[in-house]
Amino acid sequence: MDAQIAEWQTRAEALKPLNLKTIEPALLELDAHLTLRTYIVGYSLTDADTTVWKTLRENRVAHAYVKQDLMKSLGRWFRFVEETGGEKVVLAVRGGKETKDGKEKSDDANFDIGLQEVGDGTGIVTRFPPEPSGYLHIGHAKAALLNDYFAHEKYKGKLLLRFDDTNPTKEKEEFQDAIVEDCALLGIKPDQVSYTSDWFDELYDRCVQALKDGLAYADDTLQLKMREERMDGIASARREESIEDNLSRFEEMKTGSEEGLRWCIRAKMSVDNPNKAMRDPVIYRCNPQSHHRTGAKWKIYPTYDFCCPIVDSLEGVTHALRTTEYNDRDAQYQWFIENLKLRKVYNWGFSRLNFVRTVLSKRKLTKIVDAGFVRGWDDPRMPTVRGVRRRGAVIPALREFILKQGPSKNIVNLDWYSFWATNKKHIEPTAARYTAVDEVAKVPVTIIGAREGIITEEAKKHAKYDLGNKKVVFSSSVLMEQADAASFAQDEEITLMNWGNGIVRNISHSINPLATPSGLKTVTALEIELHLQGNVKNTSKKVTWLSADQNLIPIELVDFDHLITKDKLEPEDTLEDFLNPTTETVTKALADCNVAELKVDDIVQFDRKGFFRIDRAFAHGEPVVAYQIPTGKSK
Repeated sequence: MDAQIAEWQTRAEALKPLNLKTIEPALLELDAHLTLRTYIVGYSLTDADTTVWKTLRENRVAHAYVKQDLMKSLGRWFRFVEETGGEKVVLAVRGGKETKDGKEKSDDANFDIGLQEVGDGTGIVTRFPPEPSGYLHIGHAKAALLNDYFAHEKYKGKLLLRFDDTNPTKEKEEFQDAIVEDCALLGIKPDQVSYTSDWFDELYDRCVQALKDGLAYADDTLQLKMREERMDGIASARREESIEDNLSRFEEMKTGSEEGLRWCIRAKMSVDNPNKAMRDPVIYRCNPQSHHRTGAKWKIYPTYDFCCPIVDSLEGVTHALRTTEYNDRDAQYQWFIENLKLRKVYNWGFSRLNFVRTVLSKRKLTKIVDAGFVRGWDDPRMPTVRGVRRRGAVIPALREFILKQGPSKNIVNLDWYSFWATNKKHIEPTAARYTAVDEVAKVPVTIIGAREGIITEEAKKHAKYDLGNKKVVFSSSVLMEQADAASFAQDEEITLMNWGNGIVRNISHSINPLATPSGLKTVTALEIELHLQGNVKNTSKKVTWLSADQNLIPIELVDFDHLITKDKLEPEDTLEDFLNPTTETVTKALADCNVAELKVDDIVQFDRKGFFRIDRAFAHGEPVVAYQIPTGKSK
């Protein structure tokens, strides 16, 4: 085999010229070679595949031609290697380039972003400040992981986890506890956990001082009018009220009275600054609702914009790393630092993690949950850390994918394809293989020449990795799927996976045949004569089967679609208009006897069906429930 691999590595040179006429003979030869092959050499990915694939991928003329799919076998092979080749082809996928010394340049994210005043790195303090008003989603996970990376890996500093618990209307202890658990799952170990509510007394005093210094004022302008005035650069009628009146109204707010509810406190920054975030933002609101940590002590609460720079400074944060959606508010942040005479904190922005056909707005996600469109925050259709884990994502893959995005400021809408392709690389070596047959579309098959009785043998759970053994039951009575049975021709030789070859001797159809999805007749029964001396390399159809003479396990195979039908919701779009009406598909199936032993969270592969995470284990009267895990392949 080594000689064959070396031969194809040499032949790849013929695919390098940037001229289609020159490389076309080599392309035709490769297409013909791949007609009955999955790989160029042997039965698994080798350097022959990766060398040829990389050569084609880096040749813009060849790549453009292959993408047209004019050579079917070549196109099929090219896409297959791209989807399953893992780290061996990742450099070429990302357009890796060579440096001046001829070495390949790594495409890993660049974390040398020039943070200000880092010194020897030991004094760096970052923070992750989630609001406990929902579960951690993958956008939050990026912020958490990047702050953790800079605190603990890039530098030898500290990471603070601080809950921004300033809105008792939305917040719950349930969300707070879940965020702590999810951070731990992500491998994030904060050096300190704190709460903005720990600083309510200090924040109140700072607001009082701001009112006394003429840096803030009380305002009872109606919300809609206030928004219009800020947009149009019009000063509030209350902007120049006396310090005494402002302090009096703040004290009234503190009581939570009906009069106090009318008022808020605004910072006196600017009326018409081009940066609208600087136009007198609200810094305190009245809210008589009880707080999940401080109870009924407070009836007034600071806004995130007010408390964030203050608490960052007081807790020793050196660098406030946050998404670029806060860019306009960085000037606001620094205004508070300077005017309230606080210790300096630096801002740094990185792009938000966006995915197509996905909403990460906590408000919209809450609406989806509350409306019962999903079964909760951990529903596998949700982009929460718990949701994608329940779908079958593993934490190492999540960490790898997010950290590879890095701290870039470039905003892109990622396709889930790339994430699930990363995940597949992690689950492939640990996913034992089993067999399942669609229960509704099962076809009874009689095997001619099978050994008498019921034979049980041991087989490896995975052909390439040592995951232990499983039972395989052989008998003359087996089940197959309609789609396979309907594709067989009389006397065709096929391969029964994990058994051997057989020849189709008799095909029975229904009296009134119904068209299958492939346009063939419905098969009601088959007879297949074993031909174990046949060569499995010579058959084009390798099919799954199950002995009917075993304890078949009922299983529900569940697949999911995106919640949103539009790649990117615009601000003017109404969420309900773009919710996908059908997001869950359940296929009732029968699985081999080994599936009875699977536990919740096991990740397995059903032959020719894909990877699945077990969401409910087998119990008498209750079928197994397995969620299909995407692998990065387009459907």
